[in-house]
Amino acid sequence: MLDSDDDSSSVSSSSTSRTDHISVSGNEEVHFDQDGLLDQALDALDEKRGSTRERALSVIIGAFTSNMQHHFVDKKFATLLHQCLASIKKGSKKASAKEIALASHAIGLLTLTVGCSDNAREIFEESVRPLDEFLTSKSHLTKIPSLLECLAIITFVGGNGLEETERSMDILWRVIHPRLGSNVVAVKPSAPLITAVVSAWSFLLSTMRNLKLNSKNWQNSISYLSSLLDKEDRPVRIAAGEALAVIFEIGIIEKFSADSKGASDMSQEEINLQESYTHLQGLKGKVITQVKNLSVEAGGKGSAKKDLNNQRNLFRDIVEFFECGYSPEISMKIGGDSLQTSSWSQMIQLNFLKHFLGGGFIKHIQENEFLQDVFNFKPKRRYLNNNEHRMSSGEKRMFKSPNSVQNKARTQLLNKQRLLSEGRNLGHYAANMVDD
Repeated sequence: MLDSDDDSSSVSSSSTSRTDHISVSGNEEVHFDQDGLLDQALDALDEKRGSTRERALSVIIGAFTSNMQHHFVDKKFATLLHQCLASIKKGSKKASAKEIALASHAIGLLTLTVGCSDNAREIFEESVRPLDEFLTSKSHLTKIPSLLECLAIITFVGGNGLEETERSMDILWRVIHPRLGSNVVAVKPSAPLITAVVSAWSFLLSTMRNLKLNSKNWQNSISYLSSLLDKEDRPVRIAAGEALAVIFEIGIIEKFSADSKGASDMSQEEINLQESYTHLQGLKGKVITQVKNLSVEAGGKGSAKKDLNNQRNLFRDIVEFFECGYSPEISMKIGGDSLQTSSWSQMIQLNFLKHFLGGGFIKHIQENEFLQDVFNFKPKRRYLNNNEHRMSSGEKRMFKSPNSVQNKARTQLLNKQRLLSEGRNLGHYAANMVDD
């Protein structure tokens, strides 16, 4: 359903009217009442059976990924938000790991749909505390990656300023660096968890420029990320490399240098800043050596060639950035337009949002004004044509195939409603028989 490999650039926008008409191969049409389906899915979130709620969330995610659901959000925003939060809140015994993962993804999609608005602010204020409580709990580690993405998205869209972004970054960091106490036992985080945390942390860092100059924190962060460059897991190394590139792009070391030279005499504060600057320069030198080695790594037994090439290309870009100051430039064709990035921060944001939206990224970047503002992307042409558009390969899998997750979930929901209806009719019939 969320196939990130769907890079079709021929997708054109459709309206968010109650009934969507999707053209397949120019002739065949698939008609479905998407608002009605979403209403049924929302009602199903009240069901006691967890599998029913999971199917309903899958339908919601599919709909919000494939189209901008403004009409549905206008009517049911608060209900959808609180139903999803009910699955996440700490102490919820009825929710499975899968349900929590789906609910957190749905909240992230809802946030991107409403964009910078009072609704996005409400999502952030209502969600950040239960996410924090859940992420700091010791149980259900398998639920965490999707929650990390959710926290990053709601902060990216609905957070206000430096303080709230730093708070979310601190929550993310504590997932792999918990504050140990008498009742806390350190658990070694898995490689996928480390990758997810560092990626979400970098995504939020990419939005910041005015950072607090806490030398100890930055030294610890850079030292830890440097240690990840030596790990065997390639995605961990790539995530750490991207995070370090963003750190050095926003000028952390230079900020310490500028402040240390600003004082007129050698005060203790100036001495401390100068020591921090020297130490950070040493860490940067170590990172440059590691990055150069990774850019020419030969690869080990069983290494996937594609992953190895991705790593080499990334670290070659980082080497060029350190030596020449050049950031990677990306040009992505979307229909007849081109989306371009020219910094590490923009690249991190683009990759994170492409991963989160999967096959729906093209659709969202063409119609989502918030994302267009993020990337300064203004489509020259609007791909509107009387509610109709040509299906991408991802949408064909989602809506056309009888075996698609969307169709399966829709069928199961309808069967559930039919059984409930038949049960009510049998109850009325039995009551009438008793009365007779």
